[in-house]
Amino acid sequence: MHRHTFNLARGLAALALIQGASTALAAGYPAKPITFIVPYTAGGTTDLVARTAGQKVAEKLGQPVIVENRPGAGGNIGMDAVAKAAPDGYTIGFGAISTNALNPFVYPKMPFDPTKDFTGVSMLGASSVVLETGPALKVDSVKDLVAYAKQHPGTSFGTPGTGTSMHLAGVMFDQLTGAGMQHIPYKGSAQALNDLLGGHLPVMFDNLPASLPHIKAGKVHPLAVTGSKRAPALPDVPTLAELGYSGAVVDPWFAVYGPANMSPEATRALSEAFQWALALPEVKDKLEQAGFMPYGSSPEEVQRLTASQYESFKALSQKVKLSAD
Repeated sequence: MHRHTFNLARGLAALALIQGASTALAAGYPAKPITFIVPYTAGGTTDLVARTAGQKVAEKLGQPVIVENRPGAGGNIGMDAVAKAAPDGYTIGFGAISTNALNPFVYPKMPFDPTKDFTGVSMLGASSVVLETGPALKVDSVKDLVAYAKQHPGTSFGTPGTGTSMHLAGVMFDQLTGAGMQHIPYKGSAQALNDLLGGHLPVMFDNLPASLPHIKAGKVHPLAVTGSKRAPALPDVPTLAELGYSGAVVDPWFAVYGPANMSPEATRALSEAFQWALALPEVKDKLEQAGFMPYGSSPEEVQRLTASQYESFKALSQKVKLSAD
């Protein structure tokens, strides 16, 4: 009995030492500013989310979170920088359905492997893709748009860029309906919206947060959203699935990633900080008003979703042309 008690005590002491070491490692992180790479242009949806959440994460962790925009190649340039950074928790990236699941089936050459080169940290949330028309095109419904496009072969639709979830939504919609539309990729939403508002672009698939102010002002007409559910910011706008186009459903998601082999302590500290930040009422309200649906998660959930979506797009790429124009 005495020996059993001694062994139990020794085991508990060893466990305490292990937990103490982990706590010490976690307590030492972060010891310097964290760089949060956003692989898209400044001023867009991702930028708003990164800066809003990043500010609160900085408060939680006691170190600055520096948002750095590195746009290009559908997000591949910025996320490649994350993949090749030291796995010390001081460089993280704003990944998405496009960069971490879709792009391998869009671009013939990828600078990184999304299934092997990242550590999932936390979900950031979801957005909606909106199918909209500008003042140059007078159609009142998706059905009318399809009819118009068939009568005018080569009718163009713009997106914020090749390889984005908006590009995916547009291609899936076009192939499903046989509308025969022409994809025009832009470098971000701002340029495309300028052409849409100016009458130079008739149709656009855009991230809802970027287009929402123009929709509310009555300058852009939303025909549908591509998500499986209606967007809370546009409760009266139907989904494509409701209109009979269930084969064109796209639900964009976003998540925080670090380089592969990041320490469990840094990963957990970052994940908990993002989950806390995204649950704050002032953060939720600000992002929801902009058309974004924020939510955090465990690192494991990010890894599961990434793997699942990658396999889904792998299967889809055998049926639908997803390659870069």
